[in-house]
Amino acid sequence: MTTRSCPCGLPEAYEKCCGRFHTGAAAAPTAEALMRSRYSAFVKGDAGYLLRTWHPRTRPERLGLDPRTRWTGLEILDTADGSAFHTTGTVTFRASYRGGSLHERSRFERVDGAWVYVDGEFLD
Repeated sequence: MTTRSCPCGLPEAYEKCCGRFHTGAAAAPTAEALMRSRYSAFVKGDAGYLLRTWHPRTRPERLGLDPRTRWTGLEILDTADGSAFHTTGTVTFRASYRGGSLHERSRFERVDGAWVYVDGEFLD
């Protein structure tokens, strides 16, 4: 077992942080935790997890990830709602990759009690 910190930027080891969500051992308890786990899934190339955590009404049939993309960091800029007491939430973040960054405000909803990604708006 590796003890490297999680790609999502939190200090816990991947297996105890986002890895437990990726394996299905636990479900992300908040919209921010889901956002972080989805970023980690991009880092790990886990398209299956990304599709499983995408809202059924907006989920694509398949997802092609570019294996050449090297994600280098995640910065959470703002969260609104998205806790255990909410049914919707937003997370604004900047995800850096070698050569640039992606700035997005993502929307999340609960479906059957689990947080899922709905869609996102790219920001400047």
